[in-house]
Amino acid sequence: MTEKKIPIFPLLLVNFISTLGLSIVIPFLVFLVTKFGGNALMYGIIGAAYPAFQLIGAPVLGRWSDVYGRKKILILSGIGALVGWMIFFISFFLPQSILFEGNLFLTGPVMITLPLLILFAARAVDGLTGGNISVANAYLSDITEEKDRNKNFGKLSISFNLGFIVGPALAGILGSTSYGEMLPVIAAFALSLVAVLAIYFFLPDSNAKTFHEKQEYSVVNKILGVENKECFENSKDSIENITFKRIRKLKHVTYFLVLNFLIFLSFNFFYTAFPIHAVKKLEWSITQMGIFFSVMSLIMIIVQGPVLGYASKKYSEKQLILFGSLLLGVNFILLLSENIILLYAAATLFAFGNGLMWSSFLSLLSKIAGKKLQGAVQGYASSAGSLASIIGLIGGGLLYESLQGFTFLIAAFVMFAVFFLAFRIPSVEKIPEDI
Repeated sequence: MTEKKIPIFPLLLVNFISTLGLSIVIPFLVFLVTKFGGNALMYGIIGAAYPAFQLIGAPVLGRWSDVYGRKKILILSGIGALVGWMIFFISFFLPQSILFEGNLFLTGPVMITLPLLILFAARAVDGLTGGNISVANAYLSDITEEKDRNKNFGKLSISFNLGFIVGPALAGILGSTSYGEMLPVIAAFALSLVAVLAIYFFLPDSNAKTFHEKQEYSVVNKILGVENKECFENSKDSIENITFKRIRKLKHVTYFLVLNFLIFLSFNFFYTAFPIHAVKKLEWSITQMGIFFSVMSLIMIIVQGPVLGYASKKYSEKQLILFGSLLLGVNFILLLSENIILLYAAATLFAFGNGLMWSSFLSLLSKIAGKKLQGAVQGYASSAGSLASIIGLIGGGLLYESLQGFTFLIAAFVMFAVFFLAFRIPSVEKIPEDI
């Protein structure tokens, strides 16, 4: 009897709602930080709080998902998002009491108010339990057959990008009401609640190859009914042994973690520097910026759907990563231009490059992770991305203040480094056995 195939639509829905809840805050967070007495430095720190605490939490959640199951950890992550948005909402009702005010040598005047501290706490709580993306990647790997791996990761990326299209647009509509920034936060809380309920009611557990299966017990033990006790002891032993040292013993994992770090670093240089560049140098309005990112995301969805489906049948994942990273490097160079046609050409190259490269990279990462360490490997990959995000978010802003548009050349240099390193990507036809 063949095992019943688990549908991926509930996972795509959960990923879309979770991303929507995250992206809805992007358009107004900078205005809210300013309203509460913060400056660009405080905006960068609060923006980096999520990836900084995700760096701590994602590996733990990934390891837990290997032992206790993906569904439980996805629910835990969703509850963390709910708590984060509740704390965020509280900041609207607090007095703007000044907790610290002074001049720092490198950054100039800094003021920390009580609402700003609460905003930081809200993003920190959400980030600490924000391993849902890496756990979702591991879940999808559990239920996906080899022939569908690239296609299904493409669908997961589409649901992610759809959330980033709808979220900012919804924030713009809700933020224009008399309730201001408060209504988008309420919407984010409601969406996070829907995500938790969708996981609980519609998402079956993936029945991952957990560590309970690592040791084979004799038939006599099973008849005597002692296997439950032994499984418990074995899984406790296993979760304590899922260290980074053990993960590094998996073939090619360290190499892929380095690639993951460089990809995120390049992206976050762009995501920090380009909005500043668009406002200061190009003198764009919020509407123009929204149109630019919406067009880029829409093209990316098309690429990650039919285009990736066609390309993955003709080309290997390694070839798609090479071609995608090359397009991304060229895109960053084009951003130096102030010509609107070249800028939208850059957006098109970004969409094609990211659409072809990232899904293929995730597919290969899931293969080299092995069958029983998916969550742990995905968690460490998420941490590498979070570390790169922290450096890129803060460093991108600081670099732009000194180098202006030449910051994009640094992003291009990092992406070209990914391109050259990608020539060493091994051929992985199937998921290997674990160490």
